[in-house]
Amino acid sequence: RTTPLSALLSLEYGFGFNTGLSIIRKQVNNVLKFAETKEVMPSDAKKKRDAKKKEAVKSRNQQQPKKNTAKNAANGDAAADVIENGDAQGDNLLNGNISEAERELIRRLEEDVRLNAAARACTGVLGVHPRSRDVKIDNLSITFHGVEILVDTRLELNCGQRYGLIGLNGSGKSTLLSALGRREVPIQSQLDIYHLTREIAPSEKTALQAVLEVDSERNRLEKLAEELAHIEDDDAQEQLLDVYERLEDICADVAEMKAAYILHGLGFTPAMQQKKCKDFSGGWRMRIALARALYVRPHVLLLDEPTNHLDLDACVWLEEELKTYKRILVIISHSQDFLNGVCTNIIHLDNKKLKYYGGNYDAFVKTRIELLENQMKRYNWEQSQIAHMKNYIARFGHGSAKLARQAQSKEKTLGKMVAAGLTEKVIADKTVQFYFPSCGPIPPPVIMVQNVSFRYSDDGPWIYKDLEFGIDLDTRVALVGPNGAGKSTLLKLLCGELVPNDGLIRTHSHLKIARYHQHLSEQLNLNMSALEYMMSSFPEVKEKEEMRKIIGRYGLTGRQQICPIRQLSDGQRCRVVFAWLAWQVPHLLLLDEPTNHLDMETIDALAEAIAEFDGGMVLVSHDFRLISRVAEEIWVCENQTVTKWKGDILSYKEHLRKRVMADAQNNRPK
Repeated sequence: RTTPLSALLSLEYGFGFNTGLSIIRKQVNNVLKFAETKEVMPSDAKKKRDAKKKEAVKSRNQQQPKKNTAKNAANGDAAADVIENGDAQGDNLLNGNISEAERELIRRLEEDVRLNAAARACTGVLGVHPRSRDVKIDNLSITFHGVEILVDTRLELNCGQRYGLIGLNGSGKSTLLSALGRREVPIQSQLDIYHLTREIAPSEKTALQAVLEVDSERNRLEKLAEELAHIEDDDAQEQLLDVYERLEDICADVAEMKAAYILHGLGFTPAMQQKKCKDFSGGWRMRIALARALYVRPHVLLLDEPTNHLDLDACVWLEEELKTYKRILVIISHSQDFLNGVCTNIIHLDNKKLKYYGGNYDAFVKTRIELLENQMKRYNWEQSQIAHMKNYIARFGHGSAKLARQAQSKEKTLGKMVAAGLTEKVIADKTVQFYFPSCGPIPPPVIMVQNVSFRYSDDGPWIYKDLEFGIDLDTRVALVGPNGAGKSTLLKLLCGELVPNDGLIRTHSHLKIARYHQHLSEQLNLNMSALEYMMSSFPEVKEKEEMRKIIGRYGLTGRQQICPIRQLSDGQRCRVVFAWLAWQVPHLLLLDEPTNHLDMETIDALAEAIAEFDGGMVLVSHDFRLISRVAEEIWVCENQTVTKWKGDILSYKEHLRKRVMADAQNNRPK
């Protein structure tokens, strides 16, 4: 039993509690004054350590070129703004000579983010200790534009695990990540979160600078070190030693090498790393944003379709890189192959609940099938028992005393079953069907490419030289190749958007071409509904009900057809675009990354529609599974030409993996 301090003071010294505290305070102050005035003699070991540190400071100052302090301070502030929220791109970054169209697109995207945030409502309770490294939120509910996305469910993310978040288009996957990234749900304040949402804004900064600036801690320390280096005061020099120790701890000396390694893995050559952000297309700026996320390596990293805008080489590199992530990683991806390679766990957003499965995507599919089969058996058994008991009660409830007692017993058993909770009926997932109308035959050749050479400017490098091939209605080709090889350029040449510098591309006079590309959905009028957009695009369809049937073939039903397009998910917007393209009744489909933002069920529907399409197809995609299902030939775009790959897409992926692993080994920071 503990004796109170006041009693001890009274017994030992004969004075009360307040008097005792006063005496203790005086003694403490005397000790502090003594410590301040006493000259402490440093040991020989400490002298040697200080001398070594000062020598390191001198050598470091000699090695580092002088920098503009004001500029670095601005960069540090910008980085601090960015790290707080992965998608924050301050207006100060928009200092490049960018076009008005780009400014307008950025303004629309920012307005869309703001409106979506205002339309979200989130509730939940923190379910772990405030100092825990795991994330757990109980009773989580989220509504978006008044529609329930999650209802009274549990979110649990354990440190060291890599989660794949899957679910149908429009189920709320991106909404959940946005709520987490903006801390609209209770999450421990000490956990840093980075949510990758869109490309970095155009600016005068180089790609390498844009990645380096996101490291606010290193920027702050380097700025402080530069300021302290110009102060001769001993205290400042001592503080400078501590700053350099901290920089060594976070490996700041290899920061540039680390950033360059990540950019290289995502397809940036050394020359491209020195290009200004404003000189890159939106797809390449998205890669810079992804590089920033990988560079920071936050405690919670949220990636929404990170393989969008990547080619097959970069996808393979990213898969290998994310396999080593040691904190919390949550990925939304339509690529089964990618999820199989990266994820340790799967979170399935289904029926407004989050359901958890161990293992990768293939393990999830196997486990879910088994669970659904067991659920169906249990449901059928319960319904059979209930029907039998109800029938018995109805027949013998008013019979003899013995039969009546048995009927009452069965009635009690039935009541207990209902009270304990009955197994829910298994509801089959909604099947999505795509449809490309029959285009009708036209005699070959459909397209003839004759000695075609192309480059974007008279003094620029050749993208292609002396191409020669043909395309017919039975063509099923996938274009693959490294960054900048010209896959998208070739599609633009085929549809006439670009004109060759030399040679000729002959097309059939009756040929109709539909080209799908990644930015078509950005050109939709977000204030119109899908129904209004399609009615205005195809005025020959007079009846709304007829148009609703057309749109319904692409997985948009009910409210999704009549609400503003801005309220649709990215995947649902892509379905609007596919409906618009298909109803032009093309003979040839040129598909440039068609799987971006689509869920797996929709990709399956797209693959089946392409298989049944009686026209031709040329595909550019990073989705190995789609390529394996629809492509009969693999053409490699490389070294200014196009060659046929001798093998299937899986053999090509293995070829890429070996090359990427060898390259990563040579370029990884030591």
